[in-house]
Amino acid sequence: MEPSARPGQLMSELRASLRSRHYSRRTETAYCLWVTRYIRFHRLRHPAEMGEAEINAYLTHLAVEEHVSASTQTQALSALLFLYRHVIGREIGELSGVIRARTPERLPVVMTRAEVRALLEHLDGDKWLMASLMYGAGLRLMECLRLRVQDVDFGHGEIVVRNGKGAKDRVTMLPDSLKPPLQAQLRRARAIHERDLADGWGRVVLPDALDRKYPNAPAQWGWQWVFPQERRWCNKQTGEQGRHHVHQTIIQRAVGEAARASGVAKHVGCHTLRHSFATHLLESGYDIRTIQELLGHKSLNTTMIYTHVLNKGGLGVKSPFDAL
Repeated sequence: MEPSARPGQLMSELRASLRSRHYSRRTETAYCLWVTRYIRFHRLRHPAEMGEAEINAYLTHLAVEEHVSASTQTQALSALLFLYRHVIGREIGELSGVIRARTPERLPVVMTRAEVRALLEHLDGDKWLMASLMYGAGLRLMECLRLRVQDVDFGHGEIVVRNGKGAKDRVTMLPDSLKPPLQAQLRRARAIHERDLADGWGRVVLPDALDRKYPNAPAQWGWQWVFPQERRWCNKQTGEQGRHHVHQTIIQRAVGEAARASGVAKHVGCHTLRHSFATHLLESGYDIRTIQELLGHKSLNTTMIYTHVLNKGGLGVKSPFDAL
């Protein structure tokens, strides 16, 4: 691919290349940010005029001057390698002499069952239900917020996670104790959807341009969000209206406030609920590989952070939420 001489066009080509390979919007935003910072660090030189030496200098700057974490430095490197490989059309050779940021050996923050119970007691409504699902099913924050109606299977007691981290689908459990409140939430969501349809809207954005293949699907009940936003968004230019899922900051703020109100002294966030889910399953004697599948980890080493030794088979998994 012939690189553009103009920075604006270069970024457009970068976004187009990321979207054509089905990278998530969050990854797209992060990669564009790192490329922009890389160009500014080298005083607006075009990346096509630079190479291994400039990448080395920038990555070293991130570690030495910016004191970024190892994962942050790795993300910056991934963004630059993608830029050169898929936009500029050049492979980067060996990157020698880079000062790598240290990878800290930290254990995840995990709450006890009593702390989880106390935190949930300070939440209500859909915020309580979202936090309960993150703990009861081991969902990541965005996996929970992006649940669609058709992803919840009450008959089999399962939740299908679509396009999770690494663009992978997986199946996790639906806690029995959460079925009644989740059904009530779906009734509220359906009432919202029917009002939107009556107003002439009621369409949601579908992944991978499925709306072009199935034009009626965006208005169908199965594709609607389990946790829709309170207000519809509006395109000021076209007048078109739609409804997105609840914004992540709403539940993040609610969980943080609930943790403080409950007296939990640990640094608790939404992902702490997922850590606690995995740890409590291990404490209950479930097999590490089963938990790996439930969490959607590609490598068993990632799951092993929760324990050193566990080798007990299990015929089925009951959510720790049902033992609260």
